[in-house]
Amino acid sequence: MNFIPFLIICPLTFLAGLVDSIAGGGGLISLPAFLLAGLPPHNALATNKLASSIGTTASTVRYCKHGYFDKRLTVPSILCALIGSTCGAHLVLLTSDIVVKKVMLVILPVVAVCVLTDKKEATQVAAFSHRKRMLIVCISAFLIGIYDGFYGPGTGTFLLLALTRLAHMDVRTASGNVKMINLSSNAAALFTFLFSGQVLFAPGLAGAAFCLAGHYIGSGLVMKNGTKIVRPIIIVVLILLFIKVISGN
Repeated sequence: MNFIPFLIICPLTFLAGLVDSIAGGGGLISLPAFLLAGLPPHNALATNKLASSIGTTASTVRYCKHGYFDKRLTVPSILCALIGSTCGAHLVLLTSDIVVKKVMLVILPVVAVCVLTDKKEATQVAAFSHRKRMLIVCISAFLIGIYDGFYGPGTGTFLLLALTRLAHMDVRTASGNVKMINLSSNAAALFTFLFSGQVLFAPGLAGAAFCLAGHYIGSGLVMKNGTKIVRPIIIVVLILLFIKVISGN
């Protein structure tokens, strides 16, 4: 692999980390980064999963240190996420590159709209029974885990919506459980891709390093209306990806 792809991957994954720490949605930049660099769809998905898994691990550790999660929900939801993500990853491996590329072109803008319009408003914490909340969280972890294994970007947003709007958890606690579920689904998909030989380590590790750097710098920035800053960045990256795919280059 020559150095030109790295000139695309490194700055865009740095930008992805920066964007993710400000307003979320970094995966909407990091996955297109690998595709724009010329990686085939399956390799791009797998390599992006390597980069995102490292970033998710760092943020999950931070949440765990502060105890921002519901311990009772942790093990069952992680198991459901592992199963769901493994199924999703196997499913995408059975799908041809052409179909995966077409699915991406449909899903990317839809996920972008969902992520960029999510206001992350606080929801009222309902007096759910533990069993009912457990059921909702586990079903969400399994279904969204399938999506994460097959595709990925927007998983954190979808999980947070499910845990706050459906399971009526408070945002801070839900965010901690989301990190654990997301890390589990990332790990399951990553191991599946590793065993299939789809992960390209050089661009993946480079992307992970620059993504972490972006997270570090972004976490130190205090920005109001972060989504307004992030939105045009994501739109430009998606337009570039569409142009590349349509031109066939």
